[in-house]
Amino acid sequence: MSIAQNLNNIKSQLPEGVTLVAVSKTKPISDLMEAYEAGQRVFGENYVQELVDKNEQMPNDIEWHFIGHLQSRKAKLIVPFVSLIHGVDSLKLLEEINKQAQKNNRIVDCLLQVHIAEEESKFGLNEQELDEILKQVQNDNENFKNIRIVGLMGMATFTDNLNQIEKEFKQLKTIFDKYKRIDTINIKLQSLSMGMSGDYQLAISCGSTMVRIGSSIFGTRNYNN
Repeated sequence: MSIAQNLNNIKSQLPEGVTLVAVSKTKPISDLMEAYEAGQRVFGENYVQELVDKNEQMPNDIEWHFIGHLQSRKAKLIVPFVSLIHGVDSLKLLEEINKQAQKNNRIVDCLLQVHIAEEESKFGLNEQELDEILKQVQNDNENFKNIRIVGLMGMATFTDNLNQIEKEFKQLKTIFDKYKRIDTINIKLQSLSMGMSGDYQLAISCGSTMVRIGSSIFGTRNYNN
């Protein structure tokens, strides 16, 4: 099937209120444009320089999401135009995003990444660290005027064990529900980003409002390109 067919097939299965992020890392502009022409406007990229390059070449009504691990020193490259940063996993990174957003006279939406997987290699905050960051932002509005924490993001363990994945998704949904009551000028948890090509339907059944889908739209990736 074509990219447009894949996209329309997935969109037809998504409940109302679930945002589809088309994960386009390593894919050529021609593939992104095919998705764009089929109506897709939200794209997710994992690598800073690739995102910067694609932003310069693509139409300006695209909503770019950065979904990879962002190093503080590279935040300045994407803050001028990015719509949502998914994987904020430290106070230091949040402070840097705020600083760069201030320079660009922008307010940047962010998701805090929570570590739910069994793999140590996955990034993310434990619940205590999450609690500390939310309290810090709540108590120090003045120093976080240029960011908005709009939700949480998590990645399940890379496994075929669907029970394990479901347990992790439900754990994140429980954490999300716990903090959803916070409602300040720069904390309003509305988005729960979890689920990828292999498990997005399970993620939605567990409460995801945002799914990150790449290979099911664009086909498998060739990292040798």
